[in-house]
Amino acid sequence: MKYLLAATISLVAIVLCGIVLWRLNLAPSTDDAYVYADTINVVPEVSGRIVELPVSDNQAVRQGDLLLRIDPRPYQAALDQARARLDTLNNQIVLTQRSVNAQQYNADSVQAGVERARAVANQAADTLRRTEPLLAQGYVSAEEVDRARTAQRSTQAELDAAIREAQQASAAVSGVDALVAQRAEVKAQIAIAELNLEFTEVRAPFDGRVVSLRTTVGQFASALKPVFTLIDTRRWYVVANFRETELKNVHAGTPSTVYLMSDTARRFTGVVDSIGYGVLPDDGGVVREGLPSVQRTINWVHVSQRFPVKIAVRNADPVLFRLGTSAVVTLKRGDATSLAR
Repeated sequence: MKYLLAATISLVAIVLCGIVLWRLNLAPSTDDAYVYADTINVVPEVSGRIVELPVSDNQAVRQGDLLLRIDPRPYQAALDQARARLDTLNNQIVLTQRSVNAQQYNADSVQAGVERARAVANQAADTLRRTEPLLAQGYVSAEEVDRARTAQRSTQAELDAAIREAQQASAAVSGVDALVAQRAEVKAQIAIAELNLEFTEVRAPFDGRVVSLRTTVGQFASALKPVFTLIDTRRWYVVANFRETELKNVHAGTPSTVYLMSDTARRFTGVVDSIGYGVLPDDGGVVREGLPSVQRTINWVHVSQRFPVKIAVRNADPVLFRLGTSAVVTLKRGDATSLAR
């Protein structure tokens, strides 16, 4: 009878061990897990003294809420100065354009004088060409030919002088291209000043929670230097470290169940978002001078490597979930599509 009872107990124990191993193989679980969420450093893009800080440490904020304001007065003054420069430059362009127009009118007038002088010179040259052959025939006197030659030389000289004057008048037309180029530069400065003025207000890019706030109004904030951290509370994850022997048939989309150590009574569902593809080994594999260094000792019990599995939680409670909270994760291996249904 004693042997039968012992055999029954042993059989039951074996069956229970088999069931436990089967369940572990079907749904591996680990308590080496923690809550994770994306974070950003709240960094002002301009330097200045903080004049408004309407948030407090660990406060929840909504997208678009004001997080901090840098003193806008220097940047407003820079914008006003750039705009005043643009107004002055526009007025200067108008006045210069009037002067250019006058110069152009003068150049056109001088050019018209050149055409008149050319016509007179051509007429004098034609007269001389007609008169010179008549001198040998006795139809004109030598004095008349001399007068024609003098007229031709005089009108040609007047034409040359008119051409030089027209060249000078044309060269005097300055234009406003340089001022227009300066206006484009000033407009770019205005755009930069407007952007810097806009950067004096730092607003929340998403729903989140303020953490690591260690400053207050009056502190000088430097550009590109973090002031505090903002946790993205729109999406929560749990990073669970599973043994490599448990990752078979686990892939993106595999369903999972999560509960937190802070409240073990509540269960949350999720799916595998991704599986880590690289970890730094604790021993061996160190490369020195181009060659791997492997320890001489041999572990009689081989410890399986663990890889992080990132799980996207579907029904996370933003009040309960905190970055770094310990968690327990159970995976449901198999066909993720059928299990999800």
